[in-house]
Amino acid sequence: MNFIAIWLLIRILIGRFTTLTGADLKWVRVSVPQYRIPGDMALLQCDYNLGNDNLYAVKWYKDNEEFFKFLPKARPEASSYSVEGIHVDMKSSNRTTVVLYSLNFKSSGLYRCEVSAEAPSFASAQGEARMEIVYLPKEDPQISGVEREYQIGEMVNLNCTSGKSHPASILHWYVNEQQVLAPGTIIHYPPIQHRHGLSSSILGLRFVLTPKHFVGGSMKIKCIAVLSPVLWMGDKESVVQSLPIKQMREALLLVRSSAPPPPQIHSRLLAVTIIGLIVLYHS
Repeated sequence: MNFIAIWLLIRILIGRFTTLTGADLKWVRVSVPQYRIPGDMALLQCDYNLGNDNLYAVKWYKDNEEFFKFLPKARPEASSYSVEGIHVDMKSSNRTTVVLYSLNFKSSGLYRCEVSAEAPSFASAQGEARMEIVYLPKEDPQISGVEREYQIGEMVNLNCTSGKSHPASILHWYVNEQQVLAPGTIIHYPPIQHRHGLSSSILGLRFVLTPKHFVGGSMKIKCIAVLSPVLWMGDKESVVQSLPIKQMREALLLVRSSAPPPPQIHSRLLAVTIIGLIVLYHS
């Protein structure tokens, strides 16, 4: 990999890209929060090195639509433009900083800061970074379709539904800590659409119950929902215990459910993980 390719990869990984024209304007560095939740504020930072140039203008764009401009020789120096999802706190915004408030899902997008110098160089430079507005689920994923009794050889037919979120959570099934990937075992359903742009994911699990599913006398079925960028973990456990049933060759499995209180939301981690758990015991 040559030097240019390595440099481009590094810039992409840190979510920044700078374009330069002219000789004196050295660089532009953009800092934008990667994730925010609805109703939050966001501080957009645009740092730059003019070298020997004088500043002509600083302009901010969201998805190529201009929403803020700072011209030091204009009166007033700062002005804003109507763009969907953008509310600028003009009192707190200046030549290097823009403050957004009342963020919503339409605030998600690619933010670009463009800096230009006065004559004679007319140099310009820009940097960009993306911000996503996410809504964290308030509920654990729910496992439905659990029968009161199971017999070896019967079909296990379950659905896992994630809590309302934006974007929709990604669901995974695990049996005895092994992710289920076999074709025909995982059933994909379209997400449920809710108000305010929220959605819930649904993923089905279908398989025939056999003795080999029981490791050490038990089987664990787990549904995990993942949502970037923050981590929230809760769990729901259903215990299926074997009972002696007369005139039956195979023990039936009785389902008993319990749901512990969900832990707190940790808003600074890197992924959202929600766990729904079923434990099957067999003797």
